[in-house]
Amino acid sequence: MATKDIVKIAADFNKAYQNITKRIVICGGTGCIAGGSLKVYEAFQKEMAARNITCSLKISEGCRENYLSLSGCRGFCAQGPLVSVGDVFYTKVKPEDVAEIIEKTLLKGEVIDRLLYHNPANNQKAKTVNDIPFYAKQQRILLADCGRINPEDINEYIAHGGYAQAKRAYTEMTPEQICKEMTQSGLRGRGGAGFPTGKKWEFARIEPEGKKYVICNADEGDPGAFMDRSVMEGNPNAVLEGMMIAARAIGADEGYVYVRMEYPLAIERIRKAIAQAEEIGILGENIFGSGLNFKIHVMEGAGAFVCGEETALIASVEGKRGMPKVKPPFPAHSGLFGKPTVINNVETLATVAKVFEMGADKFSKIGTAGSAGTKTFAVTGHIANTGLVEVPMGTTLRQVINDVAGGTTDSDGTVSPDSFKAAQIGGPSGGCLTRDHLDVGLDYESLKAAGAMVGSGGLVVMNNKTCMVNVARFFLEFTKRESCGKCVPCREGTDQMLSMLTDIVEGRGTLETLDKLEELAKAIQKSSLCALGKTAPNPVLSTLKHFRDEYLAHVVEKRCPAGVCRALARYEIDPAKCKGCGMCKRACPVQAISGAVGKPHQIDPKKCIKCGGCKATCKFGAVSVKA
Repeated sequence: MATKDIVKIAADFNKAYQNITKRIVICGGTGCIAGGSLKVYEAFQKEMAARNITCSLKISEGCRENYLSLSGCRGFCAQGPLVSVGDVFYTKVKPEDVAEIIEKTLLKGEVIDRLLYHNPANNQKAKTVNDIPFYAKQQRILLADCGRINPEDINEYIAHGGYAQAKRAYTEMTPEQICKEMTQSGLRGRGGAGFPTGKKWEFARIEPEGKKYVICNADEGDPGAFMDRSVMEGNPNAVLEGMMIAARAIGADEGYVYVRMEYPLAIERIRKAIAQAEEIGILGENIFGSGLNFKIHVMEGAGAFVCGEETALIASVEGKRGMPKVKPPFPAHSGLFGKPTVINNVETLATVAKVFEMGADKFSKIGTAGSAGTKTFAVTGHIANTGLVEVPMGTTLRQVINDVAGGTTDSDGTVSPDSFKAAQIGGPSGGCLTRDHLDVGLDYESLKAAGAMVGSGGLVVMNNKTCMVNVARFFLEFTKRESCGKCVPCREGTDQMLSMLTDIVEGRGTLETLDKLEELAKAIQKSSLCALGKTAPNPVLSTLKHFRDEYLAHVVEKRCPAGVCRALARYEIDPAKCKGCGMCKRACPVQAISGAVGKPHQIDPKKCIKCGGCKATCKFGAVSVKA
């Protein structure tokens, strides 16, 4: 079918939008939905209907007065569910708050102080998004529309300039010009490796083969990472537009979005976006009257971490077991079904239209000389404001943690800058950053020099109550479980490393264990088949480098400095607090506690199995765990 005029679509939408007196936006990202935002959305509909307040759920020619819509993830996950009424921004909204919001804010223009974000740094309330440091300290280019537009309405995306760059690519530019523009922008792949996007496209463009493919890698599997999921949920059309421009650049007429099945909302919205784009002729045949075709399929992956590796992903799309292949040949030369294929991740593709809209020169000036543009990070762990942030490449770790995310928290949740111990960046494939790295820029070159990597953008912040040996074991347990098993170094090596780390945290490790662990980790780095296997030892090697004293405390002194490793804990009874009631003695399953009634009791460390029953039973706080 013929492509509808996107200029007219934008004009019609904006004309109808002018009839709206007030817009109410409820965050419809996975985080806020988990917190109950859909119930808030339903409460608004019911309450407004009960009050006979006119409300539109979709912008159309006849809509009037108020517009109620969901948005994608707004990033401020720790404060959800999030609701905005015009410019007023409310946090932690519950269904029972809706009637008051309608009565005071929607109808009277009053602000409800208790629902505003409270900034602990200056003890002030923030009325708008711009008043909140979490947002004010970011530079949101990719995420700008995620909390602003309805992700399920293609017309609103078009009204904000959507698909204009795809139209330009198909009607005004040659494939050579597109690849050149991308190369000049300096955009590098946001999936982990950081390969120049324009160069990858150029390699596929010059291939003489007629049939070519574009694949969107949405198989986001790093623990704590949710960048790609949030972009697909919040702005799926940006991903499709990036795929269209890539297809035009290399001469592809078919593409795949490969997304893990654990992302049902992202799958639903990307499929709805494809259907809407096909309905108005943006996708399909004779795009923008160019005579060129492009069809996009959605394939749900089973959630295998290894399928984030491009050759394993291709094998999965082909219906084979997801296992990596030796390169070369690279996918740009021989990829899906043996044809030239460009694979980019969600964030990379969603940035493409922004690059063309801004212009390569302007985009390249953001960030650093070698790492242009912005990068999204999923900040989790011991942090005041967990969520999704977007900052220019080269922004320091200190700025992200303290200025944007609100600072590191103690075990009781209070913010304490001195409590920062480390940050794991790049997921299981990344590395550990310490206090010495707080002023290191988060860009490809700086992180590589620090022994870490940008990766896909996961950033786990840890306070000084964290055991780094246990952290290394956690990530290695993940990579061992997710190994495809094709090559011996990864399959057997990660299993042996995990066994050695288990010995260390359970008190069986020796100095020889440390030597063998380090030797094996370096061997796996050199000999594994794919990048996932080669980077699997990174958390172990980086923690050994920066926190060797903790490893030595575990194997030499048989203690965990953070008091986390249960097998190394020492339960003690404070005689000054002990009342001699005997409750701990009766709770002990191995008779490790002795003492007369009314007298302070003692724990025999040789008999104690560290079950914690005594501590849980004591009503006087006399039992403590010593590191």
